[in-house]
Amino acid sequence: MHTHLDASLSPEKRATALLGAMTLREKAFQITSIAPWNYVDSAGQRVAAADSYVQRGAGFICNFGVDDPQSMAATVGGLQRVAIEETRLGIPMLVQAEALSGFLSGGHMVFPTPTGLAATWSPDLVEAMTDVIRRQMTRVGVRHALSPNLDLGLDPRWGRVHETFGEDPYLTAAMGVAFVRGLQSDDLTQGVIATAKHFIGYGAPEGGSNLAAYEGGSRRTRDLHGFAFEAAIHLANLQSVMNSYSDVDAVPAGASRAVLTDLLRETFGFDGFVSADYGTIEQFVDRQRAALTPGEAGRLAIHAGLDTEFPVPFGFGEALAAEVEAGRADVADLDTAVHRVLTAKFRIGLFENPYPHERIDVASVAAEGVDVSRELARRSVVMLENDGILPLSPSAKIAVIGPHADNVVNQFATYSYPAFRDMMVHMSSGGMGNMIGVDPAMVEWNNTVFAGGPGEHYVRDRLGARSLGEVLAERAASVVVERGASLTADLTDAEFDRAVATADGADIVILALGGASLWFNGERTEGEGSDSADISLPAAQTRLADAVAATGTPVVTVLTQGRAYVLPESVRASRALVVAPFGGPFGPDAVADVLFGEVNPSGKLAYSIPRSPGQIPVYHHQRSGTGYRKPLPPDVTHHYLDTEATPLYGFARGESFTSFELIDLEADRTMTTDGSVRISATVRNTGGRAGATVVQLYAGAFGLGVTRPAQQLAGFQRVELDASASVRVSFEVQARQFGYTALDGAFTVDPGPLKLWMGFDSETPALATEIEVTGARLPLKSGERSFLSVVTVG
Repeated sequence: MHTHLDASLSPEKRATALLGAMTLREKAFQITSIAPWNYVDSAGQRVAAADSYVQRGAGFICNFGVDDPQSMAATVGGLQRVAIEETRLGIPMLVQAEALSGFLSGGHMVFPTPTGLAATWSPDLVEAMTDVIRRQMTRVGVRHALSPNLDLGLDPRWGRVHETFGEDPYLTAAMGVAFVRGLQSDDLTQGVIATAKHFIGYGAPEGGSNLAAYEGGSRRTRDLHGFAFEAAIHLANLQSVMNSYSDVDAVPAGASRAVLTDLLRETFGFDGFVSADYGTIEQFVDRQRAALTPGEAGRLAIHAGLDTEFPVPFGFGEALAAEVEAGRADVADLDTAVHRVLTAKFRIGLFENPYPHERIDVASVAAEGVDVSRELARRSVVMLENDGILPLSPSAKIAVIGPHADNVVNQFATYSYPAFRDMMVHMSSGGMGNMIGVDPAMVEWNNTVFAGGPGEHYVRDRLGARSLGEVLAERAASVVVERGASLTADLTDAEFDRAVATADGADIVILALGGASLWFNGERTEGEGSDSADISLPAAQTRLADAVAATGTPVVTVLTQGRAYVLPESVRASRALVVAPFGGPFGPDAVADVLFGEVNPSGKLAYSIPRSPGQIPVYHHQRSGTGYRKPLPPDVTHHYLDTEATPLYGFARGESFTSFELIDLEADRTMTTDGSVRISATVRNTGGRAGATVVQLYAGAFGLGVTRPAQQLAGFQRVELDASASVRVSFEVQARQFGYTALDGAFTVDPGPLKLWMGFDSETPALATEIEVTGARLPLKSGERSFLSVVTVG
């Protein structure tokens, strides 16, 4: 028996044995991927073109989707048969898929977009979600997930904010750890490799423009943007990380040894493999002009620590093999990358279990995750204002006005399967010919696997999705729906006038406004490659909102969005203001549940909403003395001459149909640099109905010679309480949680004052105290850190 097939050996030893048997070109192609249609058709049968690809021995199959799980399993099974039976060493391939809002393959449940997941403040429910996704992916043999996104959504101009868990590093870490744990499971042989992206600083591009450079010093990079990645590595055994497209200190992240080796591996202790974002190495040549040839680009990437190239070989494969043969690239760098990839395959048991299930109950699979998706959608709804108009009366005559009044598909953002499917159909029709990864052979494939009709038909038929107007009509005696405007454009005067007249004749208007995230195609306001210089609510929607407000009919505004928009006065004056994410099939139902009081809202914003575009950035954890955290000079009453500097709605804001209070704070007075502190309070439901809130702990830490965040989230707990009920919530926080990069560059915990406070949002502390951190400076390695506080309820 070949040594690498001995399952009693460690994955690392098996990888070493297999590596020793590989030729140079087998190594160079093992770290590349290929499209499935180059091997098999959608039924999993070998295609004639496979002859020219098989012996290259690609190690991965790039992301693809089909409309039902049985077809997916057949395709993956066919791919693995080719790899195992027709290549010299029979190495099975890792098949990739996105999993951000559900397994990106047809016939599976879709979940809310990540800013919506974050608005739930429910890591346990996110882990339950990814456990469902794990079971779905392993069933069809897909073992490599290109998720989660651990970027910080600091700039709402950036179209990809909705893919993130919002602006806060602690909330992102908590959600990211839960996401990875659910995907990978405690037993990797039963799990799916999670890939955290995009390393590093990708969520803070210059000008908010996708792919633009990230400009940040080493302290900001490690302490802020690296926090969630570092937490996922140490708390969830993260197995893969994806590079950023951006430059970091003028070096493309995928070519930066300082980023991918010094920081990720040597500082953070990461021992998995780095997954290349699609087209990374090609962009060194074509976009960033940091290399002249594919070989030169591949040489830079492999030495930096980029272990793979997706979706097709450009700088790796033949180009990298030639660089090694010419002596320009070190074979040791190639061996290191191949060893990491092989180790991952052995860790997940791919050699022992390479094939998917043969028979799949499509109906049962489609029902998986329904309850989780529905509950996530309900918890993600944030009520920012309510003067008592909500809950609505079913007897009211209701007008539902706006671009989201009758729209179904815009509940499904990029990186959900319906949006992906629409993009692929659009590409097959001749659109987006310059998109990363386009392969002419995909057209025939797409025409076969996406034959079930357009996107709206798919989400209605396969997911049971309905529009907001439709679900409201089931709850009220009289509902009339008029769009009045599209997302970004005026409709005809007749349509506009009809919408305003409908509003004028109603008892209450539900103004259904917001955005849409699509994949490079269609009318949209967000999404990958869909950034905005002006984040104001689009002019067409503002015009409609102004006209509806002028009728004098009471207005409840529902904003469906994945990131912040600056709101016109007519929207700010609404009697109730509700924010909902791209919620998937149950997004409109969740909004209706809240509007009619069937669900008491508990969502909290995962990002701050500015008053003006000129405030950006306005995230809550700005450093002391910076932004709206700085004191005003004498005789100066405002940070800006023309507006307040504070956000219109701060991070973690969210109201309820009941009320809560925090009382009876207790806290330790001191802790050592190697110790912990306990802080607790009683949360009480002081209103007349059951509800849920999120108790939040914030901290303000001292830094000797270094400016630190004026406040940082240090813990949270979602609590459900009956009317008049109360419960004790206690946080245990280690001093190691407040480690930082000190003035001399060392990562330490320093003695000094530490402010702690508890509240229900980031802007209004309810109970506060100050403790003293005592003892000697404590230097920390990454694995010695504490990331998340321990919470006890009861």
